[in-house]
Amino acid sequence: MSRGTILIADDDRAIRTVLDQALGRAGYEVRSTANAATLWRWIGDGQGDLVITDVVMPDENGLDLLPRIKKMRPELPVVVMSAQSTILTAIKAAERGAHEYLPKPFDLKELVNVVQRALANSEPAAGGGIRSDEGDERLPVIGRSAAMQEIYRTLARLMQTDLTVMISGESGTGKELVARALHDYGKRRNGPFVAINMAAIPRDLIESELFGHEKGAFTGATTRNPGHFELAERGTLFLDEIGDMPAEAQTRLLRVLQQGEYNTVGGRTPIRANVRIIAATNQDLKQLIRQGLFREDLYYRLNVVPMRIPPLRERTEDVPDLARHFLSQAEAAGLPAKRITRTALEQLRTHTWPGNVRELENLIQRLVALYPEDVIEHEAVMAELSLMSMGSGVSEQSASNSHLAGDSIGASVEQHLARYFQAHGDGLPPAGLYDRVVREVERPLIQLCLAATRGNQIRAADLLGLNRNTLRKKIKDLDIQVVRGLN
Repeated sequence: MSRGTILIADDDRAIRTVLDQALGRAGYEVRSTANAATLWRWIGDGQGDLVITDVVMPDENGLDLLPRIKKMRPELPVVVMSAQSTILTAIKAAERGAHEYLPKPFDLKELVNVVQRALANSEPAAGGGIRSDEGDERLPVIGRSAAMQEIYRTLARLMQTDLTVMISGESGTGKELVARALHDYGKRRNGPFVAINMAAIPRDLIESELFGHEKGAFTGATTRNPGHFELAERGTLFLDEIGDMPAEAQTRLLRVLQQGEYNTVGGRTPIRANVRIIAATNQDLKQLIRQGLFREDLYYRLNVVPMRIPPLRERTEDVPDLARHFLSQAEAAGLPAKRITRTALEQLRTHTWPGNVRELENLIQRLVALYPEDVIEHEAVMAELSLMSMGSGVSEQSASNSHLAGDSIGASVEQHLARYFQAHGDGLPPAGLYDRVVREVERPLIQLCLAATRGNQIRAADLLGLNRNTLRKKIKDLDIQVVRGLN
């Protein structure tokens, strides 16, 4: 006697075969069809204990069918599959009540596990209403790699929750974009999204920035000022570079997370906090805990749902999509419309991208703005990548040749620039070369000085011969991460 029926709306015979083998012995019947009309008739007749449907079918979109299924039979779990694996597909599937979303291609064993879990616990999924226009492809996060698919699935599961999220990843990977996606497509989307960068605020002002202050709380406090917690009321507060938060502010943040309330600086009346917290870091917080620089109890309060954003070198298959996306963005911003050749895209794909997605975006913007041709060729990309790598290349070449003083750096720069000019053949590099060269040399110079002074910005400024405020501005402009107290 059959224990139940699994309905499949997909023409992939391997899916039916695997489920037949895995669940047939348990008494389940597996039925499949290639079109939505047949699937809808089966569901309307009361058949099926679980549905597996592709998004793309000959006669209807599976995402459009999903709300009708949930309205007629809300208890029926639906697993959605799609080769159109973008973040919006995952979000729409979750919003419309899908039990699970699987981007193609997937491991068939994973599908079996998902089906078995769904059959064991066929509670209806909590949908959030249909908001997105099906044709809307203004994707907040780009990429179809396996690494990004896991990010999308996690995001989809978190959309209808208020769970605290800790996003980790290298600088330039898109941590704030992920935080914004969590807000923009989540249950607090009608509230504000407020971001604060811990590394960009003087230590003695962080508490005032976070919690606000009352008039007369300290010298210069001539009026009451709301803090970021108050500004983010009923919305999301994004705490970027959380590892740079000073100890006293960590203690106050922990109290908010534990008790759900805070006091302004100089205030006596507790204020209820109604915000969702998303934190982000590019540092190893466990290492900071061992060094006594970050509270362990705060870490566990923030790390309820950990998310790691992979560096671009771990998802190089996404580079072409990202490059085309940035070309479209540049055109929308009023820059000339450009196309890029396949060989140029392949050159971009094989680069290591130490600056991650932000570095790729900056490169595309330079190519669009500075190169006059309508089509970006392989040679143009090679020339720009050569210039980008000059900063690290200079130091590496100098070190390998044991030339640590005198005019060896100048000689290395001259050799590198000679290759850069040669890459342009009979033409000239785009205008603005001086500023670009200075910027590429300036970044590794500041990084080495900060490393030598163990992150002490006062000593690093003295070593460089710069004003401390000038150094802080350069650190921010160049997006240099400062790790304090490390050898």
